[in-house]
Amino acid sequence: MKQLSITRRLIVSLVLAQLVLTAAVVGLATYLTSWQLRKALDAGLHGRATTIAALVRFSEDEKPTLIFDNSLVPPPLDSEHPDIYEILGSNGSIIAKSPNWQGDLPLPRNTDRSYWTARLGNQQYRVIRLKEISVLDSEGPGTENSATITVFYAASTREIREREWWVAISTFLGSLVLLAIATSTTIWVVRKGLSPLWSLASSAAQVNATDWQLGAADEARSTVELVPLTEAMDRMLATLQEAFLSERELVANVAHEIKTPIAVVKSTLQLALQRPRGAEEYRRQLEHALDDVGRLESLTHSMLRLARAEQLREGNGREKLPPVDIAASCEQSADRWRPIAEAKSVRISVNASNMAEIPGDADDLELIWSNLLDNAIRYSPAGAEVRVSVARGDGRVRVEVADQGPGIGEEELQRIFHRFHRSDASRSRETGGYGLGLAIAKAMVEAYGGSITAENCSDAGAKFSVELPAK
Repeated sequence: MKQLSITRRLIVSLVLAQLVLTAAVVGLATYLTSWQLRKALDAGLHGRATTIAALVRFSEDEKPTLIFDNSLVPPPLDSEHPDIYEILGSNGSIIAKSPNWQGDLPLPRNTDRSYWTARLGNQQYRVIRLKEISVLDSEGPGTENSATITVFYAASTREIREREWWVAISTFLGSLVLLAIATSTTIWVVRKGLSPLWSLASSAAQVNATDWQLGAADEARSTVELVPLTEAMDRMLATLQEAFLSERELVANVAHEIKTPIAVVKSTLQLALQRPRGAEEYRRQLEHALDDVGRLESLTHSMLRLARAEQLREGNGREKLPPVDIAASCEQSADRWRPIAEAKSVRISVNASNMAEIPGDADDLELIWSNLLDNAIRYSPAGAEVRVSVARGDGRVRVEVADQGPGIGEEELQRIFHRFHRSDASRSRETGGYGLGLAIAKAMVEAYGGSITAENCSDAGAKFSVELPAK
């Protein structure tokens, strides 16, 4: 797969944005300059055309006619390309025109316009037309408005076009210099801004099976955008470390738990084969071996249950399971454990406030209650009571199993659900099992989208609380 560089993409994006901005600045500066120059030229043309119109007067003949005094014509704006003009009377007759007049000026499409641009020969001219203005000659016949004229005046645009090009080129060159400075600054800022990310990536690359610490630099942990990422990575690595150590501990514990029964079975069989024995003695040896094989079978069954719970948690087929009445399931588990509890003079009571159903497997749920009841009965003294309560609220079912035993130590509360963990390390397998019951219960509860917690009661004993999503 082609690798993508965040740094390169950021730099390219910012440089492209700056290029667009530079082009916009150059275009806007050129346009505004052209507009201002054109506006100034139009103002100058209007003044010159008005001056030309003022040079028209009446002759002193008996029948006065309009004449033009060309001695006061203003100098041209462009010495290389003289201005041109034409003055027409109200009847369309030509009163005066410049020596370089070459014929009719091209008129704009909109005949009412006063200003337009026309091309004469190989030159571009800006043209103004003053329509039907009065002849300002007080000595003429009648009133001063007795005659009107139309003035056409045109001046070359070569000078303003040169100024436009000069402004465009100078603005462009200046923008290129600023663009180069901005690009260099952008590259430095982007690389400096992404340095915490590179530092974090370098720290993450150092994590391995023997060192689970992220070791992120202070600049990565103090960068606002990276704080959620570093915290998430810390939590992830802590979870991975715990899972890794748990799996390693699991392998060691399984090997240790299997090793002893296998060694006992092997020694029993070896002892039985050392010398000829009677049928009854062989029978006793085989029964001892069978007991140890039964322990292996129980351990294997517990491990399979744990694996099944974890597979169910990773999958998501719980919605297809049939509904199970939690109160009825707890009653059935209590009925199964009452004979064992009565043998220890322990009483089991079940209190269900209302019916509560969840989609699930009845055997899985009964296994959860059985493990909790087994733990409660084992730690309850004679004459004590194990209380099971079922309640429903806020879309969840809550099951509590409380005993009246010695409670759980604060350090044990942190590890009570770990695999192969026994609260009393001195207990034998006959009294303490393999330490998988609560781990299986926790895995099963989480597989059904619930949670399980352990705490000490205010008076005496411990309480296990299970919450499951109701149907």
